[in-house]
Amino acid sequence: MLHAHDALPRGLAVSPIHAFSDNFIWCLHNQQDAVVVDPGQAEPVLEFLHQHNLRLTAILVTHHHYDHTGGISKLMSLNPGLDVIGPRGGHIRGITRSVIENDTVTLPALGLEFTTLEVPGHTLDHIAFYGHGSLFCGDTLFNGGCGRLFEGSPEQMLHSLKKFIRLPDDTRVYCAHEYTQANLAFARAVEPNNTDLQALCSKVDDIRAHNQPSVPTDLATQRRINPFLRADKPAVQQAASQKSDDSLTDEVTVFATIRKWKDEF
Repeated sequence: MLHAHDALPRGLAVSPIHAFSDNFIWCLHNQQDAVVVDPGQAEPVLEFLHQHNLRLTAILVTHHHYDHTGGISKLMSLNPGLDVIGPRGGHIRGITRSVIENDTVTLPALGLEFTTLEVPGHTLDHIAFYGHGSLFCGDTLFNGGCGRLFEGSPEQMLHSLKKFIRLPDDTRVYCAHEYTQANLAFARAVEPNNTDLQALCSKVDDIRAHNQPSVPTDLATQRRINPFLRADKPAVQQAASQKSDDSLTDEVTVFATIRKWKDEF
């Protein structure tokens, strides 16, 4: 058994399964077994499993929204005894094991071990799974953005994102939506002089022109370009201040201001 800080085992792949208009259901798999993250729809998962002759052994769930949970019941009915691991609370139908902060999630069929992080903000029940240099973060962090605050406060979301910031630079970030181009357009409104951001915009435009996913990204990139991870930076504070009557330096206030700006962008 590998430990959470080890790299992904050789022969194990992480593939995006496309669902709805812009969701990613992440599938971790080897030649035989598979685990999926946030299956909002069952049909694309079943098609992928059939195409690659894989056996589904577990489901990981980050939060309760239907576009992340809608396929669970059907997948369970077709795979008796399936492990479904997700947030505590009993509000997500099908969960067989609820987890809290710093629990260890072992996936023996793939030789994987993840640590859970509680990351409220987008929803109050939101969790993420971190291990093997990989972060499955649902709708908390996106390439160039973060999730809307449907249930949590700006303070909660910033605290959650800081948990991610403390992870290693080379951590691969597997978020659940293809929102990157819209996120980067907003990020450039916040930091028009950010040269790392300008370079990434060109790269992502080319990737999307070829209909390829713009994720995973990595935390080093996000630290340089994502305004929601940069509330402590003078350029972001100055941009937030221009949206307010005050000179803003408090990180929570800066974060709240740019999140509201993004909601209306």
